[in-house]
Amino acid sequence: MHYSSITALSADIAARRISPVEVTEHMLARIDALEPTLNAYVSVTAERALAQARTAEAEIAAGKHRGPLHGVPLSYKDILFSDFARTTAGTRIHKDFVPGYTATCIARLEAAGAVTLGKVKTTEQAYATHHPDVTPPANPWSAGHWSGSSSSGSGVSVAAGLAFASLGSDTGGSIRFPSAVNGVTGLKPTWGRVSRHGAFELAASLDHIGPLARSAGDAGIVLQAMAGADVNDPTALLAPVPDYAAQIGASVAGLRIGIDRAYIAEGVDPANVAAIEEAARVLQSLGAVLVDVTVEGWKQAAIDWLPLCAPETAAAHDATFPARRSDYGENLAALIDMAESYTTRDVARAHQTRLTFSAQLAAMFHQVDLLLIPATIWRVPDLAHWADYAEGDNSEFIRFTGPFDMSGSPTLTMPGGFDQNGLPLAVQLVAPHLQEGRLVRAGSAFQQVTDWHLHHPDLG
Repeated sequence: MHYSSITALSADIAARRISPVEVTEHMLARIDALEPTLNAYVSVTAERALAQARTAEAEIAAGKHRGPLHGVPLSYKDILFSDFARTTAGTRIHKDFVPGYTATCIARLEAAGAVTLGKVKTTEQAYATHHPDVTPPANPWSAGHWSGSSSSGSGVSVAAGLAFASLGSDTGGSIRFPSAVNGVTGLKPTWGRVSRHGAFELAASLDHIGPLARSAGDAGIVLQAMAGADVNDPTALLAPVPDYAAQIGASVAGLRIGIDRAYIAEGVDPANVAAIEEAARVLQSLGAVLVDVTVEGWKQAAIDWLPLCAPETAAAHDATFPARRSDYGENLAALIDMAESYTTRDVARAHQTRLTFSAQLAAMFHQVDLLLIPATIWRVPDLAHWADYAEGDNSEFIRFTGPFDMSGSPTLTMPGGFDQNGLPLAVQLVAPHLQEGRLVRAGSAFQQVTDWHLHHPDLG
């Protein structure tokens, strides 16, 4: 049951073959059994979840079915405000913070009937590493390997069958990294597609909120329930929200898939390159057309991500840094300190880089419908060597992620195989702004003829 897709589970709940209470009780028991080793959750809202499940069961019995999320248990990254549980943001400063309101994205999912299992762990304030006070979630495929940042708990909770989907955020790769290393599907929407009202900021103009799920179709279902304009967030886009679920099962015949052979291969682990080549072959076999393209400006966009991220992060922490510096972890403090090293000219140049890269990407999307790239340059890092990756060239580390936060482009990260050690490999699709439906269409077509997303870690 715990590895069911939302589509299958929803059908069983709607047909009353299984009750939301049974599902929720099962998930809470599984969390209770596996949390001591996986450490994915900050708080489990068991009583509230069961009350929501009982309400869902009664509504469905009375003929009031709210849609595909009705009675489906989810988890939420702990940067998203909740008036029913702590929102710690993975910090010491906010370890006891209970907001006075709930984030728009969570409120909308609950309004769609979703059951809230609890809040899952994040790296400190959604940056690179966990605060020293926090035990990081364990990768369910291998406890000796990285579980991703910053939506680590989101990735682990979905991969381990501790939630049917979760919400994460992405500023430089934080939906895509946990999706890649935990073997789940992550959808980073267009910037502004999902309201950020009630979310702790890392860097506001780069922050995206999106789902991590079992499949592209499931991710589309979650996105549809929470996307759209919000009077509390003036940056939330006013564009209407299409029916993403209608794209599940749609043909990709004639869809133009762009590949930049140099971009995907130079300095990239051969296993990742092979996964991309195989994904291209699969999509082509389904009728998609492969088109050679050149992704202009990605390198400078990756380099200039930091001169934008660091000052925006510093601004978000004005109230507590440096006044409470001793409560900060080393890496987040270093990022905020770094903001002082950038001049106004550096930030202005980075902004120009962002505009240029976004324009070049938009021009490329006149030639193709989607871009196929890896999610990472490396295979899942082992913890013993994680520091080597984290302290390397940041622009290389985020070469397939940061540029598309700069442009605000929607992306879909999917399982694309396994390496020789049995650890997940991932592939990524990038789309033009507001073409999340196209990502769901291509992703679900890919997942209908591959089974990488149906493999699960051996947890019992």
